[in-house]
Amino acid sequence: MFEQTFKNLDDIMFQEPGCNTELDYVEQSSWMLFLKYLDDQERNRAVEAQLTGTPYDYLFEKQYRWSEWAAPKLPDGKPDLDRTRIGSDLVEFVNNHLMPYLRSFRQSAPAPDTIEYKIGEIFTEVRNKFQNGYMLRDALSLIDQLNFGTQAQKHELSDLYETRIKNMGNGGRNGGQYYTPRPLIRAMIAVTQPKLGETIYDGAAGSAGFLCEAFDYLRPTVKSTDDLQRLERRTFYGKEQAPLAYVIGLMNLILHGVPAPNLLRTDTLADRMADIEEKDRYNVILANPPFGTNKNKQLQQNFPIKSSESAYMFMQHFIESLKAGGRAAIVIKNTFLSNTDNASVALRKQLLTDCHLHTVLDCPGGTFLGAGVKTVVLFFERGRKSRDIWYYQLSPGRNMGKNNPLNDADLAEFVAMQKTFALGEKSWVVNALTLDPATYDLSVKNPNAPEEAPLRDPAQIIEDMLERDAETAEILATIRGML
Repeated sequence: MFEQTFKNLDDIMFQEPGCNTELDYVEQSSWMLFLKYLDDQERNRAVEAQLTGTPYDYLFEKQYRWSEWAAPKLPDGKPDLDRTRIGSDLVEFVNNHLMPYLRSFRQSAPAPDTIEYKIGEIFTEVRNKFQNGYMLRDALSLIDQLNFGTQAQKHELSDLYETRIKNMGNGGRNGGQYYTPRPLIRAMIAVTQPKLGETIYDGAAGSAGFLCEAFDYLRPTVKSTDDLQRLERRTFYGKEQAPLAYVIGLMNLILHGVPAPNLLRTDTLADRMADIEEKDRYNVILANPPFGTNKNKQLQQNFPIKSSESAYMFMQHFIESLKAGGRAAIVIKNTFLSNTDNASVALRKQLLTDCHLHTVLDCPGGTFLGAGVKTVVLFFERGRKSRDIWYYQLSPGRNMGKNNPLNDADLAEFVAMQKTFALGEKSWVVNALTLDPATYDLSVKNPNAPEEAPLRDPAQIIEDMLERDAETAEILATIRGML
């Protein structure tokens, strides 16, 4: 039922003039889903409080609760048509009353780590894009059919939401920045092996895929109420600058089971490296930072190694944000391994001397849909120098693309072999002490790959052609003599 509801919702937004892209679809369904989720939670808690005879304070004033403005009902559960807003009245209420009220929570919230503050942040960034009040009414009615009452329902909804994020990424353009293939994330988590009680951080959170997958990885290890409290409130931390990505990341974490995510709306690169203290460091860092030229020269001054490449600034931030003995898995363009500019060489040297780079996963082209670059994943620990570096060249044996995306089976051998740094046709070891100290080149060069035939010298090619021409002329002359 849930899947059909989402399809019907897409059909409505396809006809809505204010919703033009997959990004709009996700954004608009997100704020409605969020308010419906809060209303379901509120009603459940109110019932529990009533059973125990304790008073319950609602988050929202009565007129702003979902059950009052979005889906008012009669005592028998049927829609209350007399109180149901439609058309321009509905759009006017949402734009001029509901949204401003929700934005005010940012100022009135008791602390940044509360659900009240998250509500204020979300609706500071989100705008209602429905222009047609009748279509908005239809969309609200569909959302109202979804229930968050049981864990199974939450799990199904989180899966559907993940699919929406994936479709947004597959849609190309700027949607691709929000989606890292989940099989790759799961492999990165399997190698870093986070444990309950450790802190996990993503400073380029996007849709929070790394944090959500890490939550799913750790959830089965919960044994007590204290464990659950720690997992939900003191384990996952993230930062995201882009408004839409921030909203999607919050909603994704909430649907996965993190009630008040520690996700901050901020520019990670604005943090000065010199200001990072021990309290700001984490046990595990998982990330796929954005790459490309950052033209803000002021930000570059925050980092010892000056570079306009955003990914290089993020790498420095991640290294400094790791606790001693902390583990990281970071996606980066494969050109980082071999670029000869000063920043690339200096950053490779820092990675090898401040950390133990133990694994390099070479990903095939097409791993990231819509992105025409090749990437690698760097696995490292902070606190000791690099020695043996284990390489694995991922080659699923097919062309990667939208119809042939990366899957868990593709990465199963990598995860299994990485545990013992096993050698094979796709894997090999490079000793860091043998690297050229002038470049610290970490290029992927599989010694087990068959050697390509060397290219011939152009002069030799011409000489061979002339020789063959002479042989051909001699044969033709012989044939003419026989005629």
